[in-house]
Order: sequence, then C-alpha cells, then structure tokens
Amino acid sequence: MASTNEAGSFWRAGHTPTLFSAFLYFDLSFMVWYLLGPLQIQIAQTLALSTQERGLMVATPILAGALLRLAMGMLADRLGAKRTGLYAQVAIIVTLLGAWQLGVHSFGQALILGVLLGIAGASFAVALPLASRWYPPQHQGTAMGIAGAGNSGTVLAALFAPALAVAFGWQNVFGIAVLPLLVVLAVYWRCAKDAPGAVQKKRWSDYGRMLSHGDAWWFMFFYALTFGGFSGFASALPGYFSDQFGFAPKLAGWATAACVLAGSAMRPLGGVLADRIGGTRSLLGVYAAVALLIGIAGFNPGGAVVQLVLFIAAMLCLGAGNGAVFQLVPQRFGKDIGIMTGLIGMAGGVGGFALAASLAAIKQHSGDYAGGLWLFACLAALGWVSLSTVKQQWRSGWAVATARV
Repeated sequence: MASTNEAGSFWRAGHTPTLFSAFLYFDLSFMVWYLLGPLQIQIAQTLALSTQERGLMVATPILAGALLRLAMGMLADRLGAKRTGLYAQVAIIVTLLGAWQLGVHSFGQALILGVLLGIAGASFAVALPLASRWYPPQHQGTAMGIAGAGNSGTVLAALFAPALAVAFGWQNVFGIAVLPLLVVLAVYWRCAKDAPGAVQKKRWSDYGRMLSHGDAWWFMFFYALTFGGFSGFASALPGYFSDQFGFAPKLAGWATAACVLAGSAMRPLGGVLADRIGGTRSLLGVYAAVALLIGIAGFNPGGAVVQLVLFIAAMLCLGAGNGAVFQLVPQRFGKDIGIMTGLIGMAGGVGGFALAASLAAIKQHSGDYAGGLWLFACLAALGWVSLSTVKQQWRSGWAVATARV
C-alpha cells in the first residue's frame, strides 16, 4: 500500500506531459548522438580508418556534447528550456540532412560531423532540468531517472542503424534518422512546458563558483565513471565485438544493443532504488560490481557469449549508477541544479570520450583491449574507495529531511 501511495504521489507532484516530452527529446537526441558508434565498422571500411582513428571518430560526439552542455544550459536559462530544446532539435535535423545530401568522404569530415552531433548530446542540459524543476526533492531520483532513461536512444541506434546501413548504405541512415526526429519535435513543441517560477540565469562565473565546492568535483568524478562508462562502452562495443570475435556489423550492433538496453532500463530503476536505500549505498554497490565485472572481462574468459554477459551485467550496474548520482545532486545543490547538471553532464561526457578513445588507442598499440578494460576496472575501484571516504561526511553534513543520502 505504501508503494502505491508513493507512486500516486509522484504522478500528482509534477507535470507528466513535460516529463514524457523530456524523455522523448532525450531519447531521440541520444540516438543521433550515438549514431556513429554502430555505423563505425561500415564507415571505417569505406574511409579506410585505423583502429585509433575509428575510436576517435566515435568518441568525438561524446566530447563535443560534453563541452556544449554548459553553453546549452545557459541558453536554457535565458531562452527557456523548452525553446532551447526546440532550437537544438532543428539544428540536429539540419545537420543530418546535410550529412545525407553532401556525404562524408574523409576522416576529417567524419570528425566535423561528430562535433555537430554533439549538439544532440548537449540535450542532457535541457531535458533533465526541464523535467526536474517540476518535482520536489523526495521524487527527484524517480523523475531524473525517467527523463534520463532517454539514453535508451542508444539502443535504437545500435539495433537499427547497422541493418539500415546494410540495406540502404550507411550515408542514407542519416536521412532516415530525420523522420522520427520530426515526430518528436512536434510532440515536444505541443506537450512540453517550462515549470512555473523564475529561473536564475547562469553566468560563466557561476560555474567557477560551483567548482570551488569539493562536492562538485566528487559528483563530476563519480558521474565520469558511471555515465562515462555507459557512453564510452556504448560507442566502443561495436568495434570491440567486431575485432575480438569477427562479428558482422549487424550482429555487433545487436550485441551492443543488448548491453545498452540493460544500462538504459536500469537508469530509472537506479533512481528509484537510490530514493529508497540512499544514493551513496547504491553507488558503492555499483562501483564494486563494475570493477569486478570489467576486470574479469579483461581476461577474456570463455567466448563471445561470456563476454556479452559480463558487459550486459556491467552496463546494468552503470545504468543504476547514473540514476543514483542524480538522486544525490539535488540534495546537495538543489538551488543550483541547472549549473550542476551542466558540470556533471560535461564530466560524464569527457569520461565517455576518454574511455572510447583510450580503448581504441590501447588496442591499436598493444594489439589487445585488456589493458583498457583493466584501467577502467581500476578507476571503478577508485570510485568505491573515494565514495567510502566521503559518504559519512555527506550524511552528517547535508541538511536533508525528505530524501535519503
């Protein structure tokens, strides 16, 4: 009965059409942001890219999206989150139409496309505050988890992009992707609504002010591990399965889609779990499990099926960690959630770029992915140690009456 009342309280607390619109916008934006990942095998073959070049190509949208999030967050404060989201969606549609009509004929052009696709990755700084501002602290984990589950758009790209590329050619996939974007643009325009109340406009100095807080750096580090792990592996796994096991592009996409689906589905559940048991306890379990699972994967035990199971389990944990981090952020920085969303989202994107690019670079220079996987496992273990160090300080120092830390 208690859980039913809690669920009813959540749906009465906010604005469901906006939450749904934020999810759709985030979902399709992530699909586009990730598009080069599942297409990397075909693109690399056409453009004769090395493993390291391929890795840099798929990592570029992640980094561009990370850096653009700060500017996008500032635009959302000045123009309104809804209007900023509309402009960003139009910009992405124009980018995809340009790539479809003009083509991508070189490594340099692929990198330019990756930078422009970063606009889609910056949707994080619009969709999450758009939804979050409608909900009270005790429902932040659930609301941010539902809106943040839009990272499931990576599943759509992994499932359909390689097959569409086989059927129609990979350059035509950019044109096909415009069709669902137009539908979502119409829904977003009709249903999304900015939360009532004045929004404090951010300045660049505000970001500097927030960086003077040690907790801001901790959140950035923790999210660089969870979301960085999710986005980095999502971009790198098609190439990994192709290199390690000789998977064809379509099969590599399906295997990656299974991993990404696990992480995406767990994000809202991770937020709910964090609301119930506390974000720090949830994150400690995430880091311990990820360090173990990725560490084992580095030894490449068994065949492709065993590796796939290990990555699915790891992505489940990383997805839960993404939800847990954003259950904690409003408890510490409730009045500055927009600024912190930008900073933390940027850190997550930088983490994803570093993981995807380093995996490819280590593979090219050592001939194996093991070193890159073990490095990430060590970083996850460091995340566990770091959180164990600060959790008691957080629990005793934060004035939280309505949510668990």
